[in-house]
Amino acid sequence: MKNLYEIVVIAVFLITFGMIISEKVNRTVAALLGAAVLLIAKIIDQGKAVSFIDYTTIGVLIGMMIIVAITKRTGLFQYLAIKSAKIVKGDPFKLIIVFGIITGMISAFLDNVTTVLLMAPVTLVIARMLKINPIPFMMTEVIASNIGGTATLIGDPPNIMIGSEAGLGFMDFIKNLSPIVMLILVVITFLLSFVYRKELTVNEELKDNIMTLDDRSAIVDKPLLIKSLSVLGLVILGFFLHEKLGYESSIVAIGGATLLLFIGRVDVEEILLEIEWPTIFFFIALFIIVGTLEEVGVISQIAKLIMSVTQGNLMITGLIILWVSAILSAFLDNIPFVATMIPLIKAMGQMSGMDIMPLWWALSLGACLGGNGTLIGASANVVVAGILEKEGQKISFREFTRIGFPMMIVSIVISTVYLLLFYLI
Repeated sequence: MKNLYEIVVIAVFLITFGMIISEKVNRTVAALLGAAVLLIAKIIDQGKAVSFIDYTTIGVLIGMMIIVAITKRTGLFQYLAIKSAKIVKGDPFKLIIVFGIITGMISAFLDNVTTVLLMAPVTLVIARMLKINPIPFMMTEVIASNIGGTATLIGDPPNIMIGSEAGLGFMDFIKNLSPIVMLILVVITFLLSFVYRKELTVNEELKDNIMTLDDRSAIVDKPLLIKSLSVLGLVILGFFLHEKLGYESSIVAIGGATLLLFIGRVDVEEILLEIEWPTIFFFIALFIIVGTLEEVGVISQIAKLIMSVTQGNLMITGLIILWVSAILSAFLDNIPFVATMIPLIKAMGQMSGMDIMPLWWALSLGACLGGNGTLIGASANVVVAGILEKEGQKISFREFTRIGFPMMIVSIVISTVYLLLFYLI
């Protein structure tokens, strides 16, 4: 019976994934359909399905979407857009590099979704002013956010899990991962600016027009701006301190959003309409499908197979963990995969006596950087796709993969060299 369940769950996942790739069915509908089939077929019961949903991710998403929607009303993003464009004199080629590096650096200290939610409004305003396609900028930013989040303990959920289970602190990640992550960030940002160079041409007249714009006049509601920035500052501080305070990051985000709704005196219905509800429901359904894959043992079997192939060799083990984590994380949520790998890495260390510390860095780099491979590889990817779709600029699964997958491979090649030089040989 168990084998039958495994076959059904794998079939549902592959069919759902196929519908998402084909784009003949809306990705949210495809994911909801897949989750519904698992529930109707009684592969998983409702209680279990609900428990698979990562409410921290959902809470952070909704909370930050509310904060960004309110802040957008102040004109702050228009101000930042004009200011940034004037600094680089309206040159989109320089702008895409600057935005990529900034996004990656912010993402090291804020979660990837929050980072792209903050950067997206600024990017869209600039794209409108320069009359260019926002997709090159948004793609660069989301890829940079996933890279930057790899650098620290708090930058990406897999790192939090690894740090907790392996007894690694904030400075351990800074010392061991931030140097290589910064190198990858710079390399990938410049590569993306080269890939998109043909789309980064702007009429000189538009550049001149931008230099004449008054950035200060963009602020249309100063009192609300002060309130928004104050709450945003508290939320960011809360993200840094949430573990010490004993709160989930979702409570911080929802708490901040609620406070801003209360003191901002805005139309609540209008704000709630701006939340990317299709994206939220896509995540809910995806969590149920991937959680079921884990529940019936599919992910565990894959992880055990990896370990059986390595035969206790540290270099082979490290490279397999790096590359398999990257490839699988491009198609699966990296959180359940990392959750499965952690006890297996610990067990392997106990059985073979090998130093497993390098394996934690391999797992972190693979799982976090692998998210750039496809549209569904990371939460931030789906959020950006939802934002673009709302703006009438659809980015397809194929288009994302065409750009993201090669960038992911370059990132993992650089990581391979780094691990071999400093940890695995």
